[in-house]
Amino acid sequence: MQHWLMWIILGIASILGGLFALFNPFAASIAAQTIVAWFFLIIGVVQAISIFRVTRMKERLLAILLALIYLWLGISFLANPLEGLISLTLVAAIMFLVSGVAKVIYGFSVAEGRYKLALLISGAISVILAIMIFTNFPSSAAVVLGVLLSVELLSTGVALVAFGLVLKQHPELRKPAV
Repeated sequence: MQHWLMWIILGIASILGGLFALFNPFAASIAAQTIVAWFFLIIGVVQAISIFRVTRMKERLLAILLALIYLWLGISFLANPLEGLISLTLVAAIMFLVSGVAKVIYGFSVAEGRYKLALLISGAISVILAIMIFTNFPSSAAVVLGVLLSVELLSTGVALVAFGLVLKQHPELRKPAV
């Protein structure tokens, strides 16, 4: 897809999807959770197929265990979407907290530089998001994933539109490298 207009159309579609998710975060949260459930099922099936390709017993047992875990997660998330939503929200909060603390620690460990402040701010934002989710947990589970999906779709849409406009202004970038 090298034509600039297609990138802009994709960007606009992503922005519209992000706005829909922002205006209906519960539906977007359920949709995100359902997509994750289906990915777990697909990964579980692929992992189950890989069992027949593994020859060593230790690796085969690990492949069986992973296949069962992925299949169980996928089935349980589809059977109990609200419980899956709570689980995924808890995982997101933990990831925000760990990521934020790591960025803050790294920010303080680097010498004075241009990016130190950016690391500290990014880390602080991640920690604050984690605290916001934890302090309102489990009721925050109803909207957190939808809002995160919305932010991702909006930022991706803006980036795609910008990329399309760059391609429009610089036609030499559209030519394939030889």
